Amino acid sequence: MQIWQLNSEERVLYRKIVFLLAAGFCLTPWSSPPIALMLGIVLALTHENPFHRISRPAAKNLLQLSVILLGLGMNLTVVLKAGASGALFAVGSIAATFVLGYFLGKWLKIPIKASALISAGTAICGGSAIAAVSSVINAAESEISVAMGTVFVLNAVALFIFPPLGQILHLTQTQFGTWSGVAIHDISSVVGVASHYGQSALYTATAVKLSRALWIVPISAAASYIFQNQQAKSAGGGRIHKPQVPWFIGLFILASVVRTFVPEVARWSPLVTQISETGLTLTLFLIGAGLSQRMLKAVGWKPMLQGVVLWIFISATSLGVILLVVHQ
Repeated sequence: MQIWQLNSEERVLYRKIVFLLAAGFCLTPWSSPPIALMLGIVLALTHENPFHRISRPAAKNLLQLSVILLGLGMNLTVVLKAGASGALFAVGSIAATFVLGYFLGKWLKIPIKASALISAGTAICGGSAIAAVSSVINAAESEISVAMGTVFVLNAVALFIFPPLGQILHLTQTQFGTWSGVAIHDISSVVGVASHYGQSALYTATAVKLSRALWIVPISAAASYIFQNQQAKSAGGGRIHKPQVPWFIGLFILASVVRTFVPEVARWSPLVTQISETGLTLTLFLIGAGLSQRMLKAVGWKPMLQGVVLWIFISATSLGVILLVVHQ
């Protein structure tokens, strides 16, 4: 019997079974971050996500839990060293990305809030930064969808092209991890890419990306101030929300402290790291399954062009600095 011959209830059941089988596959050793993401995308576009109401919050919570568990596998010295290395790039690259994004948005005539969200997602940490900044500037759902869709597509591309580029350029584990942490948008994709390259690259990339994620708070505060002044000039104004604080980063650091000073935890680190990586692979599947036709239609060529130009800019400039500075 073909799927179109099933009634509505049978179709829903069929989609749920296929979805759960695919999710189960992502927990096996045969899966990988790129495969999991692509599998989620294919299911989203061909079968629709039967659990769309719970898959997005589940992906967010699973991502945060997996990152915290990853901290139990990382020595605090590694975290601090990698974070300090990434901090050297943070101020300059974030500021330059926002300036370039502003002028690109004006040139392409992209709505200012959508342009700001794309710049925030590129400069800091993808969807998390977009969610935080959108909450303080009262961005419309359509503007959020445009930014999220742009970042989502580029994240998917990064999973497939960064590891081969790292091999072609003969990047060390530390160089590749630093580059991934700076140039790839979302922490889920950063971890997926870096884990494909090596464990040392994974630890470095995670620390670098999380150190950049801390910039969500000051950037959100700045965006709130700028857009609040603009709204004050217009009739009615608007309500400004407080920035969303990435609390799980603090728990990640605390987990790393426990790993460093509690010998019993250190003995379990390999197993905990493996569980964390598996959780992040499943997270990528859920993120892929969250894609929708509406999101793809929302991303026009102008926002995508802005996203691509900003991504190439931050990738190329950070790679050049890393090749000059990071030699390990």
